[in-house]
Amino acid sequence: TQQLVTCAVALALAYVTSYIKIFKLPFGGSVTLFSMLFIVLIGYWYGIKVGILTGLVYGIFQFLQEPVCPFSFFRVCCDYILAFGAMGLSGLFTKSRKHGLLKAYILAILARGAFHALGGYLYWMDYMPDNFPKSLTALYPIIYNYSYILLEGVLTIVVISIPAVSSALGRIRIMATGGNRQSAATEK
Repeated sequence: TQQLVTCAVALALAYVTSYIKIFKLPFGGSVTLFSMLFIVLIGYWYGIKVGILTGLVYGIFQFLQEPVCPFSFFRVCCDYILAFGAMGLSGLFTKSRKHGLLKAYILAILARGAFHALGGYLYWMDYMPDNFPKSLTALYPIIYNYSYILLEGVLTIVVISIPAVSSALGRIRIMATGGNRQSAATEK
């Protein structure tokens, strides 16, 4: 029950903070107030299965929040289901002793970006600006998608690297997982 409630709270926090956009790109994608962190925490705390499932649910919420037009099943899969589900890969670092959350977060955002870039290659190349350098055409989906993902990623990494924040997240992890204090202390 505690795990379900924690996942539901993380989903709610991720969804609410996804509305707080610091910067928004014209064809989708934005820098939000740390919305990715809440999904990454679930994977990191509970493992890859729970993390991917939570990410998939979050992807569905994101699609309902801002659906793509025109609608295509594969576009929805790339930009929502697979991209946000990939953030659950943070669960690969559940037992990591040193800088586990940092590693988990970096893997999660890189995986998310990879699926958005794939969707960019498959569906969004027609929207490339005319003034984009022709020599970089093949890199456009990567540059576009990682521009906002990495910016939010850097901001989040700065915040979770603050000792007080890191310590607080460690204490929350103990409460959420019923773990011991030693496991939270070793993730720093």
